[in-house]
Amino acid sequence: MPRIKVSVIVPVYNTGKYVDECAPSLLGQSLPADEYEVIYVDDGSTDDTLGRLEKIAAAHPNVQVHTRPNSGWPGAPRNHGMRHAKGEYIQFVDHDDTLGPEALERLYEHAKSNDADVVIGKMSSTMVRPRRLFRHTVDACTIENDELMQSMSPHKMFRRAFVEEHGLRFPEGPWILEDLLFVSAAYLKAERISILADYPCYYWMKRDDGGNNTQHRFNPRHGFWSNARTIVRQIKDGTTPSDDIDALQNRLLHRLYHVEVLSRTREPEILREDPAEQRERFEAARELATTEFPAAVREGLPAVSRLRAEFLERGDFDGAFALAERVREVKARSQVGGLRWEDGSLVAEVTLDLLRGDGEPLVIVERDGKWWLDPEMLDGVPGTEDGWEVRDPFRLAHGELVVKDRDREDWWYPEGDLDVRLKSLGEGRSQVVASGRLRLDPERIAGGRPLERGVHDVWAFVQLLGVDRMVRVTGDGTPGEPAAGPALTGGRLALPYWTGSGQLALDVDQRQRRFGTDTAAAAGQNAERGDGQALPLPYVAAVDSAPVVVKVTVASVKADAELVRDGAIAHLRLPARLKLPTGRHPVTLPKTDTPIAYAVVRDGAVLRLEGPAYEAGAGRRFLDAVGDNRRVRRVLGR
Repeated sequence: MPRIKVSVIVPVYNTGKYVDECAPSLLGQSLPADEYEVIYVDDGSTDDTLGRLEKIAAAHPNVQVHTRPNSGWPGAPRNHGMRHAKGEYIQFVDHDDTLGPEALERLYEHAKSNDADVVIGKMSSTMVRPRRLFRHTVDACTIENDELMQSMSPHKMFRRAFVEEHGLRFPEGPWILEDLLFVSAAYLKAERISILADYPCYYWMKRDDGGNNTQHRFNPRHGFWSNARTIVRQIKDGTTPSDDIDALQNRLLHRLYHVEVLSRTREPEILREDPAEQRERFEAARELATTEFPAAVREGLPAVSRLRAEFLERGDFDGAFALAERVREVKARSQVGGLRWEDGSLVAEVTLDLLRGDGEPLVIVERDGKWWLDPEMLDGVPGTEDGWEVRDPFRLAHGELVVKDRDREDWWYPEGDLDVRLKSLGEGRSQVVASGRLRLDPERIAGGRPLERGVHDVWAFVQLLGVDRMVRVTGDGTPGEPAAGPALTGGRLALPYWTGSGQLALDVDQRQRRFGTDTAAAAGQNAERGDGQALPLPYVAAVDSAPVVVKVTVASVKADAELVRDGAIAHLRLPARLKLPTGRHPVTLPKTDTPIAYAVVRDGAVLRLEGPAYEAGAGRRFLDAVGDNRRVRRVLGR
């Protein structure tokens, strides 16, 4: 009997229909069914969940169902599942999420080939923004790679022997942040951690009923603040203290400080909650910040975040509130230039910056040899009358471009990085910007594989001066119109265009866009003359590619034409013969009236294709008319 390679542990409680939506992705894995097991642990459901689980188990020998009294949180059922697991590795899955079809096989192979204690698989999600942790696959790293702290959910693969050796368990009962406690302990103990970034392993999607949102986060019964304190102490116990802002301990604590503590001082939370309730949270965050976090954590923050921390730690709620109102108005802006196809990639120059609420650039001002945060943004913020120093304009600043598969919620990273620099605006004012080149290769961007058929939107994430924004990459083009010419790549057409909101998108294999409608203007200006049945299309880039079949109408006759690569551009090729009378006939694509070419036909034989703007002289027309005369053909041949 084959050994069990992976145990998939799924805690469930009153899951209902979501069990049936999750199960196919678990049971349809490419890993053979006798090499993995699925362990459902029902945490005392009161609906029909248990019946649904038992029905699944009856049809699948590799599925187990366990029940236990309700504990009120996923920790206890996960621990229960671990006690029954037989797999070499354990993979945690929540009952309303799904796995990619090859997830277990790929994760296990990555784990074995790198002897990993923990494997982090690429996540696709509508719950959180894409993480730069998944830019590249990593064979082996340790907690020294602090980007690991971007991924603190338990939806990972853990070596079971490693878990047992270190006694790793989830806290049981209502214990919010239980995943952070377990995962941070695993990171600290692991000798080898691997990242699989070239395949979407885990899909964490928002439920239509909102049931997988963490609600009542600050319910005293769930112990948010005491639990956060426990996690902070665990990290401090596992690392060496230091006054260096870039020391490991301070880098690891930065995530907890920024997300769990400083979020109480920032928009939208501080602005939308009941003021009395939010002041109470503010004070609880202040007590945790001042008693548990080293000063170096605060000092290592970028300018705006450090100002928030200053307000928090001195108990200035009004200052934090006023700053949040100003920062809420800050918008990110993208600028795109030189959009074109180059060596099979869609290429453009991209610049990202930040604008204040009045539409003017968010700046830093040089005074007395120091940089100061934009005085216009701080106007009216109490406690900043003397300004706020920007000690390092580039602290934790970065920008990145990401491409989203609209149908599948997968995020991919194009080649290259954006550089952060200062842009002088004159009079001692400068702007921090991120700029660089977009290079989107539709045949390689998806983990070294081609993009799936569909629409792929281009986004950017930018963090400058401690202000982070996700922004659509937009340009000066007209919404709904082509952004650049099409390209023939991988046996498919790739059509760049501006969406209705002005965002740059790439339609691969004509999911929504059509070749003819996106090329009408360029086609009408084509003055090329073809040889035989092929016509050069200078407006269609081409790389190594199989021919693409396109439906065309020649006069009234429908035919299958081909787009084929010849050099760096595509050529349109018609069949050698068509049931048409002698003459010059328009060639159109479906749903378009503008001819893409004209076919010169003599007694059913296609003599050649001409671009719509090609003008043949009288001599050429005469030769076409007598083209079937044998003597003329002998003369032409000589």
